[in-house]
Amino acid sequence: MTKAELISVIAEEAGITKASASKALESYVNTVAKELNKTGKLGLVGFGTFSVVMREAREGRNPQTGDIIKIPAKKVVKFKPGKELSEKIK
Repeated sequence: MTKAELISVIAEEAGITKASASKALESYVNTVAKELNKTGKLGLVGFGTFSVVMREAREGRNPQTGDIIKIPAKKVVKFKPGKELSEKIK
């Protein structure tokens, strides 16, 4: 599903315009990003938990040349689905 398709579904199910659905989705994404930057964790009961973890530096290989390269440490976002979401996709 693309972002445009998601906006269409949100607008239809909520009975709002696509412009309003787009603003709501952008607001959600921005709020999640701000909270993860501030506290490193965001939990939505029934949906799941987003968390920021530090990925260690490691060595990798350039697939074209086979040379070993250093991949630096960085922060990544992880998601753990909640019970309700897990049950809905079974």
